[in-house]
Amino acid sequence: MLVRLLYASRAIDPSCAAVDDILAECRHFNPINGITGILCYGGGIFLQAIEGGRTAVSALYGQIQRDTRHKDVMLLQYEEISARRFGGWTMGQVNMSKVNSNIVLKYAEKPELDPYSVSGAVSLALLEELLATASVIGRS
Repeated sequence: MLVRLLYASRAIDPSCAAVDDILAECRHFNPINGITGILCYGGGIFLQAIEGGRTAVSALYGQIQRDTRHKDVMLLQYEEISARRFGGWTMGQVNMSKVNSNIVLKYAEKPELDPYSVSGAVSLALLEELLATASVIGRS
């Protein structure tokens, strides 16, 4: 059974090197475990969707909750899915500092990434629009 999990967290270390390390780990770990997804980062906040088998996704989310590079980890949405939405990436990346702020403003009160202040459905809609506008980078 496939599931999609959407969560937000705050970075302990907001440096580019720290974010790159997290992405490198994702891109190594995820293919082995059948996980795909997308990671947005901006203003010290992560918004991530992960997709895959229920057991693998649940185990990964448990690791994320224990990861000392994250704080304020919050589950935004968890659902069974019939098909992957972000299946083209072992972990696609969106650097929010390079995204047109009007895209974010469409889904939030302010033109900044803040998944803590909107619903999981709104956060997922933002990710889908970023995918549709080719804002997702990274290797598959």
